[in-house]
Amino acid sequence: MVPDFLNLPDRRLAYQRLRGRANLPGIVFLGGFASDMTGTKASYLARCCAEADRTFLRFDYRGHGQSSGDFRFGTIGDWFEDACAVFDRLTQGPQILVGSSMGGWLALMLARVRPGSVKALVGIAAAPDFTEDFIWENLTAMQRAQLTRTGEIADPTAPPDQQAPITFRLIEEARKHLLLREPLTVSCPVRLLQGQRDTEVPWQHALRIAEHIPHEDVRVTLIKDGDHRLSRSADLELLWETLRPLTEAPAVA
Repeated sequence: MVPDFLNLPDRRLAYQRLRGRANLPGIVFLGGFASDMTGTKASYLARCCAEADRTFLRFDYRGHGQSSGDFRFGTIGDWFEDACAVFDRLTQGPQILVGSSMGGWLALMLARVRPGSVKALVGIAAAPDFTEDFIWENLTAMQRAQLTRTGEIADPTAPPDQQAPITFRLIEEARKHLLLREPLTVSCPVRLLQGQRDTEVPWQHALRIAEHIPHEDVRVTLIKDGDHRLSRSADLELLWETLRPLTEAPAVA
């Protein structure tokens, strides 16, 4: 896949945009930690949107995929800035955010700061606050000491084939962006898909997110045999079945 690039003063963000019907909300995919826009879920949504004539945008954060930058230097705040830059410069009209894992955290942050433009949000194993609740809180004293001393450890929550460095800078900076310590002021409809065999994000986390959103238009779908990726054919079909009705109402200018 040959991407286009959003050139910013200090970075270059790779993206791919599919243009669909202008009177319907667009769909923006936000990928996970150390993932990129060529993954199974993003590619599946691209095909669905092409067939359904829906506008679709996917991109790589700095240090991910084909974007510029070093992954080790990235933080939640950096990647949120990337999401905002792409959203503000490359979309028009109402959008539906689809966030996978860390992308779910960034999507919730984006929905808070762009309430007039975000029509709905779909989280796939959404992982707000994962740096604190699933990494830092579960480190042993020895691991914390190593992380503080060396500045980096291998991700203890990830499978061996998906290892990515966890930096002390990432953990510290992320504390500025924790969402689940107070009510989550997201005004749009929210749909959360969560596997109950997810070993990285416990399924109870989806319920916790729902409890923190004050309004009532929040639905949690638990997939009993689903893992963290939710990339099987049945999982992908469920994602589109969840997403499609949210796109069908005409967009209001």
